[in-house]
Amino acid sequence: MIDETKKLAVVTLGCKVNQYDTDSVVTQFLDAGYTIVGFKEVADVYLINTCTVTNLGDRKSRQAIRRAHKNNPDAKVVVMGCLAQTTPDAVATLEGVTLVVGTNGRGSIVEEIEGLESGEQRSLVEDIFDVSAFEDMPSIDFSGRTRATLKIQDGCNQFCTYCRVPFARGPSRSRRPASVLEQVEQTIALGYKEIVLTGIHLGLYGADLDPPLSLARISAKVARTPGLSRLRIGSVDPHEITDELIGLVATDPVLCRHMHIPLQSGSDAVLGRMKRNYTGGQFREIVSALRDRVPQIAITTDIMVGFPGETEEDFLQTMDLARDVAFSKIHVFQYSKRAGTRAARFPDQIASAQKEDRSRRLIQLGEAMAERFHRSFIGKNVEVLVEQMQKGQAIGHTDNYVKVTFPELPDEDLVGDVVFVRILSASVDGVQGHVMR
Repeated sequence: MIDETKKLAVVTLGCKVNQYDTDSVVTQFLDAGYTIVGFKEVADVYLINTCTVTNLGDRKSRQAIRRAHKNNPDAKVVVMGCLAQTTPDAVATLEGVTLVVGTNGRGSIVEEIEGLESGEQRSLVEDIFDVSAFEDMPSIDFSGRTRATLKIQDGCNQFCTYCRVPFARGPSRSRRPASVLEQVEQTIALGYKEIVLTGIHLGLYGADLDPPLSLARISAKVARTPGLSRLRIGSVDPHEITDELIGLVATDPVLCRHMHIPLQSGSDAVLGRMKRNYTGGQFREIVSALRDRVPQIAITTDIMVGFPGETEEDFLQTMDLARDVAFSKIHVFQYSKRAGTRAARFPDQIASAQKEDRSRRLIQLGEAMAERFHRSFIGKNVEVLVEQMQKGQAIGHTDNYVKVTFPELPDEDLVGDVVFVRILSASVDGVQGHVMR
C-alpha cells in the first residue's frame, strides 16, 4: 500500500519562544492532515525556524536549510523566524527555499505552501515595526514532557547595543488575558502539570494592553486555574522584578521558587555600554529581596563575556558579583559581533582567545556554585514532578529547578506524578535520592 500521507519535517533553532512558534505552526500542519517525520527523513515539506542571536545561530540556520534541500530536492522548504525576518532576501537566495516567513503572519503558512507550485517562491515577510498586535496562535506542546511553555509576549523595546532581537521581533506586544487563560485551560486538559510563561521581553507583559496589566497580575490569574500544579516564570530583567511579583512568588504555592534573571555583566561600565537599565548594585538588591522572602529560591542567569572594551577588572567584577549572588546555574556565552548593532562598531573588540579564557573561568565558577546549591538539599525531602523514565531511573525537577534522579519503582509509571524524594547525594548536574512513601 502506498502511503499518501503528507509528511512534515521540522527543526527549530534558538529559544523557547521560537519553539512555541514552531509548535503553533506544526499544529496547523497536523490539522491539515500532515504527519511529522524526522528531519533526516524524506518529507514533502521542511519547516526551519531560524535564529539570529549569534553568528552560530545564523550558520546553523543556513545549514539546516541546505540539509533539507539535500534530503529531498523536490520538497517545499519553509523558512521562518528571526533570520528570515532580518535578512529575507539573503534567505530567499538559498537553494530550495520555497516560502520565507518572518516572525509574524504565520497563520496562513499551510495554505500558502500548498498554493505554490514546484519551483515557485514567495515571501510573507513584512516590516516588523508596523506590527502592533500579538499574533495569537494556539499551540500544542510537542516536547513530550510534563512541562509546557506558553508564550504570552513578543517583541522588545530595549535595543541593547549588542542585540538584533528588536529588529527581528519588533515592538513589545502582549497576549490578551482571556487568550492566555484559555490556552492555560487547554494545556492542563492535555495533562500538563507545569506551565512556563515565556516571551521575548517578558517583564514588559501587559504594558501595551488597554487597560494595562502586569506580569505579576497575569501570573496570579494563571496560578488560580484549577488543575495547575506549578507555574514557572521565564526570564525577567532585574529592573522589571517588582515587589508585587516577589510577593506572588513568596506567597502563592503554585509559583515555582525559581527566577531566571539575566545579568550579562557585573561591571557597571560594561552594563552602561550594553545599554542595560540597571547596575550591579541594583541586581544584588533584587536578589537579596527575593532571598529574604523566598527560602531556597533558585536564581539562574545569563552572562556575556568579551563585550567590546571589557577589561580584566570588569571581568573580575562579574566574577565577584556572581560569587556574591551564588547563582544556581549560569549560562555563559561569548560576545558575538552582530551586523547592524551599535556594539559591532565599538572600539576595543576582544580577541577570541581572551573570550575563551574568560568563558572557561566563569563556567568553572558556575559549576562550583551549582554543585554547592545542589549539595544544600542532601538529607532533605523534596517534591519532584517526574518527567521521564530512562534506564531504570526516574528523572524530574523540583520547583526550584533542581534535576532529581532516583530508581524507578517496579511496575509503576510515575511520569506526570509529583512524588517526594529523599536526597542522598549531589553533583554539578543535580541530585540523586530515593522515592518516599
